[in-house]
Amino acid sequence: MPERSDDKTDFRKTLDAYRAQRGRFRIVDVPDMRYLMVDGHGDPNTSTAFAEAIEALYPVAYKLKFASKRGLGRDYVVPPLEGLWRAEDMDTFTTARDKSRWDWTLMLMVPAWIEEAMFATAVEQAGAKKRPARLDDVRLQLLSEGRCVQTLHVGSFDDEADVLAHLHHEVIPGQGLRLTGTHHEIYLSDFRRVAPDKRRTILRQPVEPAPA
Repeated sequence: MPERSDDKTDFRKTLDAYRAQRGRFRIVDVPDMRYLMVDGHGDPNTSTAFAEAIEALYPVAYKLKFASKRGLGRDYVVPPLEGLWRAEDMDTFTTARDKSRWDWTLMLMVPAWIEEAMFATAVEQAGAKKRPARLDDVRLQLLSEGRCVQTLHVGSFDDEADVLAHLHHEVIPGQGLRLTGTHHEIYLSDFRRVAPDKRRTILRQPVEPAPA
């Protein structure tokens, strides 16, 4: 039986993919999961689109949660915010840290039992009163990552660079693997409310066997 908190399924406790330890780089086989997604580009600290993406995702996520509880009798804790980060040059995440060159996708995972019709209704309801600016950009999409290496980072986002450099250039090649897919972050702490030095973030990188 899945773990529950106050009769709510908590995916941070039931899914191995949401587990990570500081200082440990672990290989994880991540199952296919569906997410609410919104895309954007540029420095998340200065991009209006970044804040607007968050403001669009959460209303839809909570409409789905309440619809699931009322209509299906299945309540759950809305999972943490997540982000996919892309750049043509991966050094922009490590040595260069040029945030203006980053493309991103912000995401909130939704349970497998949520149907497309429920998503469409949730979007409609989320825009019934004060419509979020980027509501029309929210989509429901399957993410297939497969084998990944992940670790827990504690601290500010700018302090991730050394961890990522170690992951990319030492840990992954040392396992006979190479980078594939997209850099993935899972924000276990709400970065809008938690001090930078106390933020807890899972850093995940999809991998594949390196050619012999």
